[in-house]
Amino acid sequence: MTLRDVPNRERPRERLLHEGAHALSNQEIIAIMLRTGTKNESVLQLAQHVLCHFDGLRLLREATVEELTSIHGIGEAKAIEFCAAIELGRRIHTMQEMDRYVIRTPEDVSRFVMEEMRFLSQENFVCLYLNTKNQVLHKQTVFIGSLNASIVHPREVFKEALRRSAASLICLHNHPSGDPTPSREDIEVTHRLAQVGKLIGIELLDHVIIGDRTFVSLKEKGHLPFS
Repeated sequence: MTLRDVPNRERPRERLLHEGAHALSNQEIIAIMLRTGTKNESVLQLAQHVLCHFDGLRLLREATVEELTSIHGIGEAKAIEFCAAIELGRRIHTMQEMDRYVIRTPEDVSRFVMEEMRFLSQENFVCLYLNTKNQVLHKQTVFIGSLNASIVHPREVFKEALRRSAASLICLHNHPSGDPTPSREDIEVTHRLAQVGKLIGIELLDHVIIGDRTFVSLKEKGHLPFS
């Protein structure tokens, strides 16, 4: 069956017009983004190939132009448009999440970053800078790579806090293994940042380690004796 054999009201674009984007499957949304199929397969079939190639949406969010063009039926122009659409969606999501988002518990931290960070293949050390109402002023990736107390320097962490006039901050990083159990280096970094924060009057509220749908709060584990 080709797309021409599908009744008009059941085609992705027509369904979006009549039922809204929320009613579409992942395959249908991708089909709309791709616009056309190939000589031998419909755009819906091509969309299904994309989903299979990237194991669903799990890896698709990080797809590159080179990876997309390796799929028969997707040229460079389509791949570029596809990557741009994914990035736009990511930016809109970030804007909505950061709109006066309030953090009071480690669970709030997890909800804020889990879907963004649990699939990362490298460790990302991220800081959330908060105002006096515990609202997120800014989120910044400070370092990418294996955590080490000598590499994650307090200067880089607190420079942005001072620039943003933050009242406090929360540090977090992911464990690509999916296991958020803190390492000795994680604890050392936490102690060092907490000491500096106390000295300059910008409290380190927590250091949260993100795993795959799970997390560990070093404050809850008793590793923030200086706060």
